[in-house]
Amino acid sequence: MALVEKYVNPFTDYGFKRLFGEEPNKDLLMDFLNELLREEQGEITDLQYLKSEQLGNTDLDRKAIFDLYCTNSQGERFIVELQKSKQKFFKDRSLYYATFPIQEQAKKGN
Repeated sequence: MALVEKYVNPFTDYGFKRLFGEEPNKDLLMDFLNELLREEQGEITDLQYLKSEQLGNTDLDRKAIFDLYCTNSQGERFIVELQKSKQKFFKDRSLYYATFPIQEQAKKGN
């Protein structure tokens, strides 16, 4: 008889998205983020999940796939990423990822 695990590991990509990235569990994500960010960023009172895959602006641009991409009740967009091991280019990737919500929230010029 095969041993079946009862619990999902929240430190895996699948577990993190299953625990925090589904609509029925959004209260868990809000509680988690509020514990981390409330003092500096204010309280998140509601959020919506957005499409986590973003295509580049041109065919030459890379696409980005976020762990979670959300918007709060004030309309601010934010990315939630789980990083459990050191990655050589994490800082560069994070900066690139940040350009997507900035572009979506910026006002278009004439």
